[in-house]
Amino acid sequence: MANFVAVLGQIPNADRTNLRPLTVALVEEARVGTGQKVLDIGGGSGEPSLTISSVVGPTGSVMCTDPVAGMVETTQAEAGRRGLTNIHFRQCSADALPFADRMFDVAVGRLSAMFFVDPLTAVREALRVIVEDGYVSFVVWGPKDANPFFSTITDVIDRFAGVPRQDPDAPDVFRFAAPCKLGGIVNNAGARNVTERTLNFQIEAAISFEQYWQMRTEMSETLREKMAKLAPAQLPSVKQAVADLARRYFVRGTMRFPAEALIVCGRKSAI
Repeated sequence: MANFVAVLGQIPNADRTNLRPLTVALVEEARVGTGQKVLDIGGGSGEPSLTISSVVGPTGSVMCTDPVAGMVETTQAEAGRRGLTNIHFRQCSADALPFADRMFDVAVGRLSAMFFVDPLTAVREALRVIVEDGYVSFVVWGPKDANPFFSTITDVIDRFAGVPRQDPDAPDVFRFAAPCKLGGIVNNAGARNVTERTLNFQIEAAISFEQYWQMRTEMSETLREKMAKLAPAQLPSVKQAVADLARRYFVRGTMRFPAEALIVCGRKSAI
């Protein structure tokens, strides 16, 4: 997930402007409040842990986890820079959480569930480590067609490179874009009162198409691998095709892509 997070992280003030609606929705759905102990599964480069730390306050705490050591180290450094003392850190996989049963009040994951190696086991682990009646809440990307920030480039490159259709259950940005797919897993894991709602927002920044192209093609490992399959002579045509599709999202020096996410929430059954 590191490369995916890194791409969005290149957008100026990404979490303060573009992705903040995701964090707000996650916190609201999970009923995160003052004094709670919150587990952030796949916290990436810091969100939602950094925001949640201020929500739970000094009497609460956040455990920020990620399977990638570099992500954990990045968040730890940022927390130190901000003087935050109620965030703790652990490098671990979502499907093997190294925590005791009922250790947290809430478990959340922002844009991480799509990359779980074993989603059902991961959700069961999240439920195991929270208290009875506690909430699990995940935010994932909605359909590809509703998220042109990603699809505008990937669709063109896939067409030129002849990339075969991917397994819909393989780890991918749009793995849980289908309605009720993640919700069904959360329900099968044993959660009750499972809900799913759609969140529409904007990914916006004062950058040009050239900056967008560079950011996406250089920071995404997946795109780099696909582009490596193209002949050098194809690259100008690929870029022009992307520019033609993306033109409507760049107006007067501002990039503005519509975006859609799904917020899935469930509650742990009382024993």
